[in-house]
Amino acid sequence: MTQAVESSRRIGKITLDERTVVRRSAEVEHERAVAIYDLIEDNVFDPIDAPDGPYTVNLSMEENRLVFDIRDPAGDAIRRLPLAVTPFRRIVKDYFHICESYFEAIKWAPPSRIEAIDMGRRGVHNEGAQMLKDRLAGNIEINEDTARRLFTLLCVLHIRG
Repeated sequence: MTQAVESSRRIGKITLDERTVVRRSAEVEHERAVAIYDLIEDNVFDPIDAPDGPYTVNLSMEENRLVFDIRDPAGDAIRRLPLAVTPFRRIVKDYFHICESYFEAIKWAPPSRIEAIDMGRRGVHNEGAQMLKDRLAGNIEINEDTARRLFTLLCVLHIRG
């Protein structure tokens, strides 16, 4: 694959449907901002049988589905891909729980305890990212880093208040 083709098979802009997002804590807002920044800086996003990008992607939650609204550089619709989130419920719940433990621990726990919780948090996050990558296979090819950042955004969209 040439460099020009590689750079066209990526997300150039990503937004979250703010109508589905409730008020977020400072920690969650920070995680969202970092995920979006890192995603735009470096990602692999290759919708199968789609014209070249870079793509504009809007993520939203609709009727218990994560919806990828994918558009070409001119803003024309390429594909709307709804992905059931039911298979993610347990992993998202586990991730939220361990994140709460982590944010509480950084206030009082010794570094060894914080590190142990953070390792668990990264493990659960990696599991969710792999699940997302697997569920997108056949529709959109992504790499591990892209999957991790998209999983973070899926979690942000899952917050209901």
